[in-house]
Amino acid sequence: MADMFVGGERVAFAGGDRLEVLDPATGAVVDTVPAGGAAEVDQAVRAAAGAFPAWWDVPAARRGELVAQAARHVWAHADELAPLLTREQGKPLREARMELHRFVETLDHYAGLARTLRGGYVPDLDEGAHGLIVRRPLGVVGAIVPWNFPTTLLGNKLGPALVTGNTVVAKPAETTPLTTLRVAELLHEAGIPAGVFNAVTGRGPEAGAALVEHPLVRKIGFTGSTPVGKQTMAGAAKGMKRVTLELGGSDPMIICDDADLDGAIKAASTGRFFNCGQACLAVKRLFVFDAVADEVADRLTARAARLKVGPGDAQGTQLGPLHSARGRELVEAQVADAVEGGAKVLHGGDRPEGLDQGFYLTPTLLLEPAEDSRVATEEVFGPALPIWRVRDLDEAIERANASPYGLGSSIWTRDLHRANRAIERVEAGYMWVNSHNKVYDELPFGGVKQSGYGKEHGAEALDYYTETKSVVVRG
Repeated sequence: MADMFVGGERVAFAGGDRLEVLDPATGAVVDTVPAGGAAEVDQAVRAAAGAFPAWWDVPAARRGELVAQAARHVWAHADELAPLLTREQGKPLREARMELHRFVETLDHYAGLARTLRGGYVPDLDEGAHGLIVRRPLGVVGAIVPWNFPTTLLGNKLGPALVTGNTVVAKPAETTPLTTLRVAELLHEAGIPAGVFNAVTGRGPEAGAALVEHPLVRKIGFTGSTPVGKQTMAGAAKGMKRVTLELGGSDPMIICDDADLDGAIKAASTGRFFNCGQACLAVKRLFVFDAVADEVADRLTARAARLKVGPGDAQGTQLGPLHSARGRELVEAQVADAVEGGAKVLHGGDRPEGLDQGFYLTPTLLLEPAEDSRVATEEVFGPALPIWRVRDLDEAIERANASPYGLGSSIWTRDLHRANRAIERVEAGYMWVNSHNKVYDELPFGGVKQSGYGKEHGAEALDYYTETKSVVVRG
């Protein structure tokens, strides 16, 4: 039985309520973790608050060295962590290793930025006076992380928080806490001081809400669904806390008639079916120019048919199970709604034969669902991709923007004018031209509309973990 990690050690849970962590490939129990609540969150937050002054006193460059050292230590245990992540999340082992590598890359990136932290100087405010702009950490930061990329998305918050001198309490998703708990141990082993990073397990309405509303927490970094993000924002507002919200998406991909179809079709398939389609930045709506629509549909169907569905730890698996029975049922309901509304099923739409245990679904392609169908108006968090024909770029952009979401987007074209028009007009916080789905630590990342608030990645993320003080010096 796994316990929480607080103040540099595993902490036993006095209560009797525990959460079962299930293997999505079989439905079997992998382990249990404490169902912590307000008391456990308070213990962790106080440990983080106690560690904050000493961590802030560590020079920024040295904090960066410690974070880089910790990242290397985590990667040295990748052979242990990747199977653990696969067992609790469901993704293929190859994707689990990729996720761990992204976590390490992000920590390394921010470790390097630790030496670049700067304030400001304003000369000659008036006679005999100059100004300083002093930058300081916030204090205790709460990190609430979802189940689809529990390690990568933790790194997005942990890297900038630690190098700027904050301490962190993480609340992993109740269904994927195990890798986070082990990572917390490894970070401490590598030299991150006790209390600087803590991990508390529990349900969102109890542990998550307690973290959001704790009076000693100064900022919340949250990744999850838009409805829960709105609740988080409202809870944080009670204490005037800073928030960074990375929320849902319904990302459009536009394939023009002059596109590199080999690259576009491969990107559409990978962008939709990576992690079984359970990604905020997955390709969720595909708009294809009439002239190439038949070829794109046929070739995408052939790719989907070749994907090997199976347990994440099985040799050659390309598409693992969905993370939960509930998640599968939701995607099935969205697909059924599309079919009832007239969509043609090009491939999939059912459960694969021979995989009766676990939460599997075949990769699904839907041609021309109704514009008011659920797959068009909701976020589809699973391996189902709707495809629509469009006359031209103006129609593609109009339909791409007909969504409450605005996270990622992409366009495939050889025409620079078309690319620039899409860059200007598509309502999204991130856009790829002739590529898709790779996020770079160097670029700020965040959504518009109901896809989020604030930025992760980039040097800009450091601003969300620090505050400035203006100082007037005279004499």
